[in-house]
Amino acid sequence: MKLTTKGRYAVTAMLDLALHYGKGPITLADIAQRQGISLSYLEQLFSRLRKKALVSSVRGPGGGYSLGREAGEIHIGEVITAVDENMDTTRCHGAHNCQNNERCLTHDLWQDLSNQIYSYLNKISLQDLMDRQAVREVSTRQDHPDTPDIDITELTSVSPRANA
Repeated sequence: MKLTTKGRYAVTAMLDLALHYGKGPITLADIAQRQGISLSYLEQLFSRLRKKALVSSVRGPGGGYSLGREAGEIHIGEVITAVDENMDTTRCHGAHNCQNNERCLTHDLWQDLSNQIYSYLNKISLQDLMDRQAVREVSTRQDHPDTPDIDITELTSVSPRANA
């Protein structure tokens, strides 16, 4: 399996959207700027993500995109398959015609690997990624690009709730 930019960018854009959830609709231009992804490419990806109800859109001034479901309910495998990314590691792409129009000697090995990858990616939600300290640090740096001496750990730490 070779994960192309389509799958990588879809996951990156969805994670960016999730990290900014609750701040109103997020424009693709904002995601493009923060992540260094072409706006036209994001438009293509989000068209597919919208068809699979992973995102919803609001048109007009103040419009943009938001998650179609809670971040904990959207899994990475789902995002990748929504943009038609193939997670198959077999040479024949599951057609069982790898060698002289027949199944090859190692077909089952590669099929098992494909299944493991799919299973792994479907166990990781956007929320799981959002909960990672390193992800929060990168997101904070992207949100404050003009502040090189910002204390990222202070901005990303979760403050404990005061007991009532």
